[in-house]
Parts: sequence; C-alpha cells; structure tokens
Amino acid sequence: MLYAVVVIGILVTLLAVSIHRSFFVKTKADFMVAGRQLAWPVLVFTLLSSWIGAGSLFAGAENAFHNGFSGLWLPAGGWAGLIVIALIAGRARRFAQYTVPDLLEARYDRFARLFGTLAIVIAYISITSYQFRAGGDILHLIFPQTIEKQMGMYIIAAFVITFTALAGMASVAYLDLVIGLLVTVTATIALPALIGTAGGWEGVRAGLPENHFTALGPFRWYQVLNFALPTMFLLVGNQAMYQKFFSARTERDAKISVFGWIVGTVILETVIVALAVVGSAIYKDATPREIIPYAARNGLPQLLGALLLGGVFAKVISTGNNYLFSPASNIIHDVYHRFVNPQASERQVLVFSRVTVVVLGIVAVVLAAHTESILRMALYAYTVYGAGITPVVLAAFFWKRATAPGALASILVGTAISIAWSLAASMESQSAFIALTKEVDAVVPALILSVLALVVVSLATPPPSEEKWRTVMAEA
Repeated sequence: MLYAVVVIGILVTLLAVSIHRSFFVKTKADFMVAGRQLAWPVLVFTLLSSWIGAGSLFAGAENAFHNGFSGLWLPAGGWAGLIVIALIAGRARRFAQYTVPDLLEARYDRFARLFGTLAIVIAYISITSYQFRAGGDILHLIFPQTIEKQMGMYIIAAFVITFTALAGMASVAYLDLVIGLLVTVTATIALPALIGTAGGWEGVRAGLPENHFTALGPFRWYQVLNFALPTMFLLVGNQAMYQKFFSARTERDAKISVFGWIVGTVILETVIVALAVVGSAIYKDATPREIIPYAARNGLPQLLGALLLGGVFAKVISTGNNYLFSPASNIIHDVYHRFVNPQASERQVLVFSRVTVVVLGIVAVVLAAHTESILRMALYAYTVYGAGITPVVLAAFFWKRATAPGALASILVGTAISIAWSLAASMESQSAFIALTKEVDAVVPALILSVLALVVVSLATPPPSEEKWRTVMAEA
C-alpha cells in the first residue's frame, strides 16, 4: 500500500507542477526555452535529471548486474564529456537559439540543419521509447497483480506525453528540480542500507565473482570503449543539454550549472552502479535491468524502499519528458517553422507543438513495444547521436576550417554507419564481418568514419567565411 501511495503522490505532484507552469506558457520561447529565465540551481537539477534516467537506472544497472563495477565505464564516458562541456556552456548561452540544428545552420547551412534534425529525431525517439519500457517495469513491480508490464508502459507513456505537452521546457525543468533532489537523497541513503541487507561488504564480495571488483571486469581494454565512447559523445553533443543552456538566465548561470552538474553526476551515477552491484549479490535471479527497483521493493526498509522506487519512477518520467520534448522541438522549430510555415503565429506554433509531442510519443510507444534489452537500445541511440551529431557540433565551436559540405558528409556517414552496423550485429551469420560487428560496437567505426568525412571533405572544399565561424566562436 505504501508503495502505491508514494507513486500516486509523485504523479499528482508532477501533474500539479506541469499544470501550474502551463499557465506561464504564452509564446514559442516560453514553451521551448522557458522564456530564458532558468537560474543555475534549477539548471543543475534539470541537467542532472535529463542525463540520468532509464539509461543509467536500467541500462547501466543491467550492465553492472552482469559485469560488476566495470559497469562504471558506461557513465565514465559522460564524465569525460563534462570536461568539454565546461568549455562550451557559456558560448552556447551566448548563441541563445532554440535547438542544435539552429547551431548547425548558423555555422554550416540549411542542409546540415535538416539532416541533423533527422539524426536527432531517430536517436531521441529511441531514448524516449526505453523510458516508457522502464516505467512499465516499475509499475508492474509496484502493482504485480493488477498492472502487466505492457499496460504499465502505456500508462507511463500517457503521463509523459501529458506532462510534456502542457508546458514544454518550463514543465521539464521544474519537474527535474523536484525529481533530482528526491533521487539524489534517497539513493545515497539507500546504498549503505542495502549493503547491510547483503550482510555487509564481506557479504557482497562473497556473493559475486572476483572480476566484478576489478577496473576492467570481464572485458579487454578496448571493449570498455564500447560503453564509454557512446555516452561521452552523446553527452558532448546532447541537444537536451544545449536547450537547457539556451534556457539559462545568463551566461554565468550556464557556466555555474556545469560544475554542479559534474559533482552531482559523478556521485549519483557511482551510487547507481553500486546499488546494482550490491543488489546483484543478493538477488541473483532478478531481471538484470530491474535490479535497482527490485532491490528497493524487497531489500530496503519499506519507507526508504518506497521513496527510492518512487524516485526511480519519477526519474524515468523526467527523462522521458526531456527526450520527448527535444525531438518535438526539432520538428516544430527546425522543420515546421523553418520550412513549412515561417509566418506561423505564436498560437499556431503552440498548437502544433502539442500535437507534435503527442504524435512522437505514440511513435515511441510503438518502438517500446518491440524493445527488450534497454542496454542495447541505449547504446544504439547514443551511437546514432554521438557519431552523427557530436563531431559537427564540436567542430562548430572549436574548428574554424570546418565547412558545410564537411558537416553534411559527417552527419550522413555517422548516422548511416551507426544504423547499418547495428543492423548487421543483429543478424545470425557465420561470416567474419558479422562476427566483427558483434565484438566491436558501432560507435568505433561510426565515429572514425564520421570524423574522417568531416576533416577530408572540409579540407577539400573552400573554407567558410569569417562570418560563419564568428557566429558561435569566441575569437574576436
């Protein structure tokens, strides 16, 4: 009963926040970048919540269940990316547009905007889909007799679509503030309690293979790149993150928020991996991707377990909001308002925005119904984005010589190789190439060829005008 009360209370609170914020949404800027009024404390938690969702709590936990503390290589890629982000945040706020394709068109051309939008929509709908899948798993754990996983997935999708459509970025940011605080506090308290359930640290060690406590675990050194690189390149080019920076009140707020984000991310993701490892020592027969909510339900004092389970549930909603809102904003701003109806009124844009959120949410639900491994889907989405978008975003900020044809070649090659390699890896064949695709993640060839296309084509074409690179680079 307590678990149901906590989850229902969280849903009611989140719905109240969304409805409240919806009254402040009057313009496109209000919906897409919260009127550019987010202060750094709000930014810290919305950045933290948008990054740590089902990808960490389910895919990361699934990885840690199987491989122990070497599961930290998955979030560690993001930690490396945060170092780069610290250099970009102020510039991103100075640019102050709405989406990453805005940046691509300003720095390159409209074709970079168009194909960049396509890559973002493919990746982010995939990410949204497994948030729905994870939410269904949690509802089934809480209500095992009344809600099946599939039904739970539909229920969570309905809530996420509703929250996102109501107030856009304003809804996303303020929901994240509440959720980020809840999860950070409860997960940190839950870890020592769960270790106690396992019989102390000695009990954890005794229940798991020795390689679960080594840096590389069961992997060779190059195999950890399959986990670290996708998260690093997703983070550095992450549109959801740039939209938060575009929403900041000032450049100073954007810069300060990164440092709070770094601290919060390192602490919370380490705690999440540790919870999954400890849980795997106690509940060896649990479904790997569900180990954290399962341990919360069965291995913690009831109130603490209910709060952690509710926090995980809320985190899934939060991340679903972020990754549903982001591609919707691309369709609205980068396609509809840019190419279809440039003269659209504010009212027309808001109506179309909400319809787009609903349509993309339905697409994500259909995809979720065909998703089994959250870890596999997460790595696929991260790779599509990281190889297709991140190289050209970094070049926009740091390489004056990057050209529009080079950017377009990089987007097309990175996206195409990511999709093709992943499709090949799913095939059943004895060929040497198919075996290679199963051993080496798509991120390695996709990134190499994407960067190569950017560099070679850029150097083979006339350099951009100074006006182009000045748009986003700090040099005078």
